[in-house]
Amino acid sequence: MLTPDQILQIANAAILNEGNAILQLQQYINQQFIDIVNVISNSKGRLVCSGIGKSAIVAQKIVSTLNSTGTPALFMHAADAIHGDLGMVQHNDVVLIISKSGESPEIKVLLPLVKNFGNNTIAMVGNTQSFLALNSTYVINTTIAEEACPNNLAPTTSTTAQMVMGDVLSVCLMQMNNFKSEHFAKYHPGGALGKKLYLTAADLVEKNKKPVVQLHTAWKEVIYEISNKRLGAAVVVNDLHEVLGIITDGDLRRAMEKHENFAGITAQHIMSSKVKTLDTNTLAVDVLQLMQQYDITQVVITENNIYKGIVHLHQIIDEGIL
Repeated sequence: MLTPDQILQIANAAILNEGNAILQLQQYINQQFIDIVNVISNSKGRLVCSGIGKSAIVAQKIVSTLNSTGTPALFMHAADAIHGDLGMVQHNDVVLIISKSGESPEIKVLLPLVKNFGNNTIAMVGNTQSFLALNSTYVINTTIAEEACPNNLAPTTSTTAQMVMGDVLSVCLMQMNNFKSEHFAKYHPGGALGKKLYLTAADLVEKNKKPVVQLHTAWKEVIYEISNKRLGAAVVVNDLHEVLGIITDGDLRRAMEKHENFAGITAQHIMSSKVKTLDTNTLAVDVLQLMQQYDITQVVITENNIYKGIVHLHQIIDEGIL
């Protein structure tokens, strides 16, 4: 049974071990790594990532990251490859094989078969004198001093090093391919992340009723419009539907405090002319930023200065952006 202090000591030692190993990877970023980035970037095929055991799981993660950041990739399990899946590899593909030891039996069978196809091979390996390293076209060195495992056996620090090198490779390829946030959105259309990248004010206002009054609208009609459209405000426009002001629930309360007699009170007496407006093509996440900046719950949306609707904070929350 471990004491609380012992648990803390073990946990901190593991973090320190893996952190130091990651920093040591910098010494392996060299001309060969540059050549690897160029080879993958210039390839007309895909990057086929393979491995066995824990390294296969790392390969799957790297493939996922590459595909979502603009580099076509696929996963091929090393054991399945030598039993039929090798047909996945096409003529223009580059093959990345991941292994700590570089001496796994499946790797020793797989690598010569891939080389016979004439494909460029990249070894991501923790032993630069291994069969995999010595027989591959290029090598990404992921050598570590020791595993975080107390027995120096279970893949821990070694798989962390592989993951980091995969991320480094992906980031470099993103820059090589000039991969931007708008491209990222195409591959991440679902969930809150996707919405932050593509959901616009136009998408939000089209779902809403459009509360609108004019300068001469009587105060009772203003209240009805705000209540009926249920967005906590009404926008004051002219005959051309250009925005002149806004009336919120707060503006109504302040008007009630100011006026004892509401006879003759119209929208122009209640409205605030300081209106926060954004264009319809504004991203929803930027609408939220304006709300947070000015501590408001509604933003008026326009297109070519013409009133299009209101975005309410509740919509931002419902869409999962906040």
